[in-house]
Amino acid sequence: MTTTQTPHGRRAPADPQAVQLPLWDRRFTLYFTARAVSLLGDAMMPVAVALAVGALYGISGVGLVLGVWTGTFVLLALFGGVFADRFGARRMMIGADLVRVLTQGVLAAAFFTGKPPFWLLVTMAALAGAAVAMFLPGVNGMVPLVAREPQRANATLKVADALAHLLGPALAGLLITLTSAGTVYAIDAGTFLLSALCLALIRFDPAATPSHTPAAADSRTRTGRSLRRELHQGWREFRARTWMWAVILIWMGYGVLVFGPLVPLGSALVGVRLGPDAYGLAVSFLGAGTVLGGLLALRLRPVRPLAAGTVAMALYTALPLCIALGAGLPVLLAGHALGGAAIAFWSVMWATSVQTHTPSAVLNRVTAYEQAGSVSGIALGQMLAGPATALASPDRLLWVSAGACLLGCATLFAIPAIRTLHRAVATVHPPVAGPPPRA
Repeated sequence: MTTTQTPHGRRAPADPQAVQLPLWDRRFTLYFTARAVSLLGDAMMPVAVALAVGALYGISGVGLVLGVWTGTFVLLALFGGVFADRFGARRMMIGADLVRVLTQGVLAAAFFTGKPPFWLLVTMAALAGAAVAMFLPGVNGMVPLVAREPQRANATLKVADALAHLLGPALAGLLITLTSAGTVYAIDAGTFLLSALCLALIRFDPAATPSHTPAAADSRTRTGRSLRRELHQGWREFRARTWMWAVILIWMGYGVLVFGPLVPLGSALVGVRLGPDAYGLAVSFLGAGTVLGGLLALRLRPVRPLAAGTVAMALYTALPLCIALGAGLPVLLAGHALGGAAIAFWSVMWATSVQTHTPSAVLNRVTAYEQAGSVSGIALGQMLAGPATALASPDRLLWVSAGACLLGCATLFAIPAIRTLHRAVATVHPPVAGPPPRA
């Protein structure tokens, strides 16, 4: 396999001219705060949708709302990657945050005033999904710009994500019980507002702003560049890395059979068997496991990160399996904790591999391709979860999920480009994603 710049099987040489920044400087602190607060709000949303929308419109309603959100993201994510490379990741992320302040605020008002019509839930889900499509491609590209060590930064952000998933679901369940879903949506809108403010406060050195960097030396001509050409360039970089597109193909299958059906089916089964509070607690234990996985990724630096991540992902099988078995609360919580640790460790290994093996000038576009591909399967799985229950019971469908998880891990190991990918030496790139003083 060949790549255009950084061969996947070799360690990229360190750049002696790179500016070495401590992890917890002002830039990373602001970026970490922005991500942490919005992740907390996001962690509350699946429980809010599963419980609030499920109570009004059933499993099919939950699956459709989630599927529209995810499907809109998949359709627009590639354009988000192009716009992030063209206009700056930070600018696109701030705009996306402000759009989500609007969508979540509208839904909060709708839940406060009564029963939201289904068309409103679907419409706001589509707008929010479009905003995420403009936001997420830049998340990966921002990390090398604000952190000296990408793996350390990714692991730290994953711990924040994990803590959010530890606290958010339980808080959402409690707030829905004591107040209404409107409170959860209102808090989510507030987190996006704070995130936008923190991102707007990040400053880059004037000498390293877009007008001074080779990647943006032709910024005045970029606006005239064909959108199709930029999409094709990102696709060419993505396709050149066998380990990358092979993982995404497997993740598409995971989305349909594992990740997509898990929330609609799992929330229904656990809610019926153990009550809605138990589901919120289980998702919180998923967050607790993610904390452990993130902390483990902070300490371990495997030579072959994707191989190590695949070993961890095999343990994710415990999550759908414990629900399918109708396990009691202790086993259910343990299964979610183990699944959280597995997915967190894999996520850090994957994100770091993408960031360190992809040229910074096209990182946002490559990220968009890998995100759109991996999430597309989730959208389909979410939409099919309700109709699939007419063919098989939810617990049998989750047995299929558990088997698919193990089969996917075996396939990951069978592909040499994935199994043998080596850890690259991190190189700090100058900040090229954002306007000089203010977005």
